[in-house]
Amino acid sequence: MSQIDTQSLMLQMRSLAAQAQSKPVDNLTEVSGVGKKETGQETADGFAELLAKSVEAVSAEQHKSADMKKSFEKGDPDMELSEVMLQAQKASLSFQAMTQIRNKLVEAYKTVINMPM
Repeated sequence: MSQIDTQSLMLQMRSLAAQAQSKPVDNLTEVSGVGKKETGQETADGFAELLAKSVEAVSAEQHKSADMKKSFEKGDPDMELSEVMLQAQKASLSFQAMTQIRNKLVEAYKTVINMPM
C-alpha cells in the first residue's frame, strides 16, 4: 500500500505554478527559430491548444478519481481511502479552477464585445 507523499505533492504544485508563470500573457513576441515573431493567429492557436490540454487534464483527473472510487468500492486491497479522497479533492479543485477560468474568459469576451468601436 502506498502512502501519500505530501512533500512530493507540494513540489508538483509548485512546479505547475512555476510553469504557469513562465509564460506571461503579454509575451506575444516569443522567439522561435530566427527571431520570428508569432502572428495573432499563431498565438490564438497556441492559446486554443493550451486550453484544450487543460480541459483534457481536468477530465483525466476526474476519470482517475472515478476509477479509484470504483476500485475502492469493489474492495481492492491496494486502494486506501485516503488516496481515494485525495484524488477526489484534486479532481474537484481542478474542475473548480477550470470553471473559474471559463467564467473569467466569458467576462473578458463580454467586455471586448461591449467595447465601443
